[in-house]
Amino acid sequence: MARVFVYGTLKKGQPNYKHMINTAKGLAKFQGRGRTVEKYPLVIAGKYNIPYMLNIPGTGHHVAGEIYSVDEQMLQFLDEFECCPDMYQRTLMRIQVVEWEGKGGAGEARAAADGVLECFVYSTATYPPEWVGLPYYDSYDSSGKHGLSYVLRESR
Repeated sequence: MARVFVYGTLKKGQPNYKHMINTAKGLAKFQGRGRTVEKYPLVIAGKYNIPYMLNIPGTGHHVAGEIYSVDEQMLQFLDEFECCPDMYQRTLMRIQVVEWEGKGGAGEARAAADGVLECFVYSTATYPPEWVGLPYYDSYDSSGKHGLSYVLRESR
């Protein structure tokens, strides 16, 4: 099992969460909530209002999201879904645990107890330079005050 931190449309209550609970795509078990240890710019960009975490450590906010344990099948699905490595790149990042529900082994419990876990995160280093000038968010909600509702793939 691998740990994945999701901050955008794959979170509970967001437009693509359905994929995280579709066991035909693999297993994803919610473990808890967290924030990036380093600051990153989280922007909403493009004509489909897609959330992107730009891989510019030290800029932006400590981005909030959810931590999942996923099996190899789900990890492969997520790579395809996130157009990895072209649109997003899957990298390890340090995530500060805010709330933990996971029931892992002793190593996971220790990692969560001292507050920081390494998780795979889909961020991007391949983006138009003007995205750096977009507003930065610390948390994503498709129906947030920003008014930039995500456009589902099936509606594009």
